[in-house]
Amino acid sequence: MDEVTFKSDTVLSDVHLYTPNQRHLMVRLNGVGQPVFLSQFKLLWSQDSWTDSGAEGGHLRDAHSWEFPPAGSGSPGSIPGSGHSREGSPLQAGADTFGQEGARAQLDEDGDLDVVRRPRAASDPDLEGSPRDKVHPMILTQEEDDITGDEAPESPHSVIRIEHTMATPLEDVGKQVWRGALLLADYILFRRDLFQGRTVLELGAGTGLASIVAATVARTVYCTDVGADLLAMCQRNVALNSHLAAAGGGVVKVKELDWLKDDFCTDPEAPFSWSEGDIADLYDHTTVLFAAEVFYDDDLTDALFATLSRLAHRLKNACTAILSVEKRLNFTLRHLDVTCEAYDHFRSSLHALEKLAHGKLRFVVEPVEASFPQLLVYERIRQLELWKIVAEPAA
Repeated sequence: MDEVTFKSDTVLSDVHLYTPNQRHLMVRLNGVGQPVFLSQFKLLWSQDSWTDSGAEGGHLRDAHSWEFPPAGSGSPGSIPGSGHSREGSPLQAGADTFGQEGARAQLDEDGDLDVVRRPRAASDPDLEGSPRDKVHPMILTQEEDDITGDEAPESPHSVIRIEHTMATPLEDVGKQVWRGALLLADYILFRRDLFQGRTVLELGAGTGLASIVAATVARTVYCTDVGADLLAMCQRNVALNSHLAAAGGGVVKVKELDWLKDDFCTDPEAPFSWSEGDIADLYDHTTVLFAAEVFYDDDLTDALFATLSRLAHRLKNACTAILSVEKRLNFTLRHLDVTCEAYDHFRSSLHALEKLAHGKLRFVVEPVEASFPQLLVYERIRQLELWKIVAEPAA
């Protein structure tokens, strides 16, 4: 395989779209013949650097001891796309300081908009001849299966290793890594008090990245999705990062949970089915539910909210749900305009859930300000949002 090619119906996660000319290690083909790659997601934290004090979770003992990415991995002096400079400026600082003076700098001598293109790497051998960046996978041989990059990490606790696909049809997007999962992982690390020692459930876990991070603080993580091939990949990622969960005493249980069905799969012959003990533990102890980047199809969004409401009414304890979504803009022929229909449907579903007038619970919905520290290297853009839903007894 010389290079990755994409078809017209291919969906590619921005996590990989914005990391061209990197070494992507192809480790195998999955059950449906798709190439599976291995990527490292570097953590800018150490488990030893946290304390458990404070109402908003643990605090870093020495925030200035974070290891920032090298120059060239993002905008100068910042974590890529985060809005956090090396001096710790807030998320919105980059946008707020780009005022009229910055806008004028974007105009050419005739007053027209001068679009600044992303600079190409000077080391790119195809710099002069190639019209666009290309991602070149490297096939990982059996003898090299412990190699995950040019340099070995200083600590096994500084890297999350994730197997994933890079480009899939829409129905297989759960096999990719999406920015919303990284944002959710950041929030989990920030709000350790919400997850510490708890039983939690992820809906639509995909590759399992957020569940793996949750297991560093939670007692039990039910990591759920549908599809044997996807769940097998998720289980493999849990095994790859078992040392992270073990250090925090957490356990990750990969299970099938179909939002289109009211009941759990309890067939002992089926892979990733539920035991009666698992179901009882889920209902008796779960206090947090979370989901990332699962709101791209209106029918699935409706099914997710129905499942969320159903589970909240069955749980023994009051619960909190954290939802991560990216507001994606698309030009549609139906409107002849740029719209964000999937996001709009998500927001209307939030509103409908909050307005529910029947049942023993009421749902309080509020946005979460994305100003918490960024502890994973990714591009934190403004279109990424977090929403918190608190289910509490109705008056």
